[in-house]
Amino acid sequence: MIELTRLNGHALYVNADLIKYIEAAPDTMITLVTNEKTVVRESCQQVLELAHQYKVNLLRATWPTAADALTAKFAHTMEETSR
Repeated sequence: MIELTRLNGHALYVNADLIKYIEAAPDTMITLVTNEKTVVRESCQQVLELAHQYKVNLLRATWPTAADALTAKFAHTMEETSR
């Protein structure tokens, strides 16, 4: 969940996995996969950063060695393509 702020100043917690898209119209409007829409004070960029950080933290908590595994995979792929 990410914490956002409604236009009236109240906190709103959104499941980042349910965000379908975000648009500036001119306020930031979030549309969920359920087609529910909500307007928040944060910019589109801020919402994206919060959602990204949420997913990074979730991945780190569930797969602590992910960074090592992905780095090794990337290095192996680069080595293979350079041959």
